Amino acid sequence: MSYLLLDAVFLAAAGAVATLALQQRRLDRTRLAATGIALAVLLVLTAVFDTVMIAVGLVAYDPALLMGFRVGLAPLEDFAYPVAAAILLPAVWALLGTRHE
Repeated sequence: MSYLLLDAVFLAAAGAVATLALQQRRLDRTRLAATGIALAVLLVLTAVFDTVMIAVGLVAYDPALLMGFRVGLAPLEDFAYPVAAAILLPAVWALLGTRHE
């Protein structure tokens, strides 16, 4: 199984939960803006720390399972997890919280 296929599973699950939250009007503009800011921060941190971990040899990837695109030393596939987290967690929080109207 390639890293991209594994990423697709996590992104699809996060997208499904976020879609449900949007359909139920649980995510307003403020939450979406906060999600966007959190996502940007997570992507920068992922690029920095993954590059450091790969550079010092803590993590290695099978090149045959990668697409080949990198940000620093971090493969593009590594960025799916922070994207999924930034989408999934606010959606779950919104769905589980009380609804104020």
